[in-house]
Amino acid sequence: MPVLKLLLIALSVSPATPPASPQPAVESPTWAAAVSVPRSETISAPPTTPARSSPADPEPRFAWPLSPVPAVTRAFEAPADTYGPGHRGVDLVAAPGQQVLAAGPGVVVFAGEVAGAGVVSIDHDGALRTTYEPITPAVATGTQVYRGQVIGTVAAGHAGCPAAACLHWGVRRGEEYLDPVGLIEVHIMIGLKPWEGP
Repeated sequence: MPVLKLLLIALSVSPATPPASPQPAVESPTWAAAVSVPRSETISAPPTTPARSSPADPEPRFAWPLSPVPAVTRAFEAPADTYGPGHRGVDLVAAPGQQVLAAGPGVVVFAGEVAGAGVVSIDHDGALRTTYEPITPAVATGTQVYRGQVIGTVAAGHAGCPAAACLHWGVRRGEEYLDPVGLIEVHIMIGLKPWEGP
């Protein structure tokens, strides 16, 4: 009897319910809306600052093609048009055989004879080209030269020269001829005299 009673009691007891497995948390739509960033307040990257255009490069400055500083026997006279009369450069007093110097750094684009006279032409920054004649070239086409480098020697025979020899020096940008003297770099030196008190 005690065994049967114990058996009935055991059958009447329901099995223990296993613990519920944890469920993944589901975000509430209300909560999500509460923390979302409003469209009008959406954070965006700062606007890109447009690159500033660099200022125009300064006009290249040249040195005299002869040393010491020569006298100018004929100044520059701009032609009225491409084929008009004028003097497309300056004539400088020189001595036959005197060294001719590159007025600025550049590349020799011509070294040879034109109408029986020796000519050297150099391309520089700023789309400028300098020309020297009559000259006996000491450089070849394609040579890179620096300012003050010897590029040849003055030859006699320049038409209208009042001295033993003259160097014609010209500068142009494209088809426009410029006054080379106006492009010479000028160094201004200020001298102070001793002050004498009263």
